[in-house]
Amino acid sequence: MRVSGVELRRIAMPLKAPFRASIGTFTSREVLLVRLVTPEAEGWGECVALPDPIYSSEYVDGAADVMRRFFVPALTAVTDAHAVERVLRPFKGHRMAKAALETALLDAELRACGRSLGSFLGAAHDRVACGVSVGIPDTVEALLDEVAAHLAEGYLRVKLKIRPGWDVEPVRAVRRAFGDDLALQVDANASYTRADARALARLDEFGLLLIEQPLAHDDLVQHAGLARTLSTPLCLDESIESAADAAAAISLGAASVINLKPGRVGGYLEARRIHDLCVAHGVAVWCGGMLESGIGMAANLALAALPGFSLPADTAPSNRYFTADVTGPFELSGGHLPVPTGPGIGTAPLPDRLAEFTRSTEWIPLQN
Repeated sequence: MRVSGVELRRIAMPLKAPFRASIGTFTSREVLLVRLVTPEAEGWGECVALPDPIYSSEYVDGAADVMRRFFVPALTAVTDAHAVERVLRPFKGHRMAKAALETALLDAELRACGRSLGSFLGAAHDRVACGVSVGIPDTVEALLDEVAAHLAEGYLRVKLKIRPGWDVEPVRAVRRAFGDDLALQVDANASYTRADARALARLDEFGLLLIEQPLAHDDLVQHAGLARTLSTPLCLDESIESAADAAAAISLGAASVINLKPGRVGGYLEARRIHDLCVAHGVAVWCGGMLESGIGMAANLALAALPGFSLPADTAPSNRYFTADVTGPFELSGGHLPVPTGPGIGTAPLPDRLAEFTRSTEWIPLQN
């Protein structure tokens, strides 16, 4: 299967409520979509890089540039999705950009043969249990109101964002309000240091599923030391960018749980390798989210249906964040989302919605 060309399409999806980040407040989610065309079919991928390099070193303008200048021209040498990783290996980093191209070619391949991504990856379930991530509000009372609303919507797990000074008291308040049966975990987004070990250990009393990424992303050794002081399972997110990273973390004892985000690790093929590694070593794994559109959501659901994903995923339905999705909606039912069964990722942009959200397009032809 040869690549005829690639379209880079920038869209902006309106958010239901402003999203507050350390660099400002956003009213829409900027998304870079990739449409890859072959003689047999076309496929879609989504680059999950944010507008600014605040989650990782990648950002959407950089992703578009590296695809335009280096990655897309290199695709003349590929004949299937498995070859994308090999062809792009000489280029360092930019895993989110690589993942978008690999996903688009994989989608095209599977559409051409009428096979779903879930079937290809080895999905064991037809639906995925869903959790919800709750940010840091202004007050504990506002936090309790938000958690109550999400539980009423049917979510099966709640993740609270924490940081130094906002940890023990809000977690205690949620436990008291909603009881010990609530599946509860926390995410620190690397905001602590080893000097905070005693404060983090105070979270052990609340029976949490896990504490996610408490320390810096590039310090597995310190995470391993911290893990030995906690009874709560320690989960890594930003620290895991490859199967090699996962193997190192497991060997060091730095994590007993891994949050697996396909864009962060370079695509769904590498994500499956990490899944298989975790299963082999008895390490729990769950699927994180990057505020994806329906394109990324569909593919994430296929991954999260693999047998090793034992914890609810951060795969919120379309109406959790967006006023409208670029694809048909994903709707929560009994705390679960269905795994798409159509060819490829099982969905595609709605033409009218795509036109409404599009801010720019760029077609890059390939000479094979």
